[in-house]
Amino acid sequence: MAGRQTRKVGLGAVASISALTLRLAEARLEVLGGFTVAEDEDGLPAGTRTLLMLGPAEPGFWPHLTTQPEWQDRQPDPVDRWSRRVIGQMACDLGAKALFPFGGPPYHSFYRWALRTGQVWESPVRLLVHAGQGLMVSFRGALALKAMVEVPPPAQRPCDGCAAPCKAACPTGALTDAGYDLPRCHAFLDQPGGKDCMTGGCLVRRACPVSQAYARLPEQSAHHMRQFHK
Repeated sequence: MAGRQTRKVGLGAVASISALTLRLAEARLEVLGGFTVAEDEDGLPAGTRTLLMLGPAEPGFWPHLTTQPEWQDRQPDPVDRWSRRVIGQMACDLGAKALFPFGGPPYHSFYRWALRTGQVWESPVRLLVHAGQGLMVSFRGALALKAMVEVPPPAQRPCDGCAAPCKAACPTGALTDAGYDLPRCHAFLDQPGGKDCMTGGCLVRRACPVSQAYARLPEQSAHHMRQFHK
């Protein structure tokens, strides 16, 4: 997608997808997928013609984020506050709208949007799986642009032909192809046997072969597990 020019939207400094890609790289973010919108849709800001979904770019996201003011000030929700600031400023510069998967209810339809990108699918355990990030995929926000711009082309679903080790990876059977037993998951994490999940990330997510090739640090997974299991 680099190099293709699009009309400048708003009065900001970012006038092309290539320029946006460079700016995202400075924040250790990347476009995880997107789709174009022919006409106004419920759930999207009026005038949206392209939605770009953004997430951490590895390696480097976590070391970068932990040097930022939102992490250093020791206040709650540093990752979400950083996301609002950084992605919100990008949206202002683009004359776009920043959307986030947190801050509800109500919540934006990130799960449904992700499935429209051709880069993300429902996995055998029903969690989202990304072509490049596997079950470690996470979204920090999205940009609703008023111009139609190039988006990443559809990719090959990584689960096709996979032996699906994710289906048998949960030690307590809380996360399988039958669904997610959230109370059972939390009960297991309270036990000594749940320490590995708490310090290194969910064993189901880690079992995915694509996840294993993705350079997400255990420290990042541990932070998100602490937020999940409060």
